[in-house]
Amino acid sequence: MTEPARHSMRLGTRMLALLCLLVALSGLSAPAVRAEELNVAVAANFFATLQKLAPKFEQASGNKLLLSSGSSGQFYTQIREGAPFDVLLSADSDRPKQLEAEGLGLAGSRFTYAIGTLVLWSPKPDVVDRDGKVLRGGAFHMIGIADPRNAPYGTAAQQVLTALGLWQQLNQDKKLAVGENINQAWQFAATGNVDMAFVALSQVSDRNAISGSYWLPPQALYTPLQQDAVILTRTSKRALAETFLKWLRADPQAIAGIKAAGYHIAE
Repeated sequence: MTEPARHSMRLGTRMLALLCLLVALSGLSAPAVRAEELNVAVAANFFATLQKLAPKFEQASGNKLLLSSGSSGQFYTQIREGAPFDVLLSADSDRPKQLEAEGLGLAGSRFTYAIGTLVLWSPKPDVVDRDGKVLRGGAFHMIGIADPRNAPYGTAAQQVLTALGLWQQLNQDKKLAVGENINQAWQFAATGNVDMAFVALSQVSDRNAISGSYWLPPQALYTPLQQDAVILTRTSKRALAETFLKWLRADPQAIAGIKAAGYHIAE
């Protein structure tokens, strides 16, 4: 064998050895378990809160949450039609109960993850008084609410206005701007398209500080906003879904984040 041929063979052997070493190292650096993704349908009022909590869960579990925001009623319909969600975080308890009764929610997985508070809010100071007298004064053009047919916070707003004897009159006077969900109701007020809106306290509260002006309707005027979570039976990631709900229910960081957003935790 000539010297150039020997040199070429030695070079080829070294390159093969280097390639084998790189393959071995890449195998060592690859994660032992591939991260999973959990599809979570979350009520619009809790979406921003869960966005803040998601990185903490992802860091703790090594998995990822894919969040979809909307009204609880819309999610209920979508789930019945086969939407590929793994978990529902509703803004009420009725729809998770219905899903459970219909065999679409995993029996025994449902629990109350938060209790919400309704607030009449304006981003401007001195628009809403602390006793809600502005509603009776009539010195406003429009009030924003979420659609009572699909959004539990919209239902609560309707209950408050009905208890005050104002619901029918406001409808007749066309003074209600109805949003698809609670986020849209908030946007109506935040952008100045309405004078004020019934929204979730969590949307306007930052560690108990509320900008603008507001009124907290007495709890006696509306059904408690008990927000339930449930695992959906179609999920192929039951173990991960159980891990997530256990974390949301008991992890100190999760509980602190929910409380800081203006929610109460069920005892």
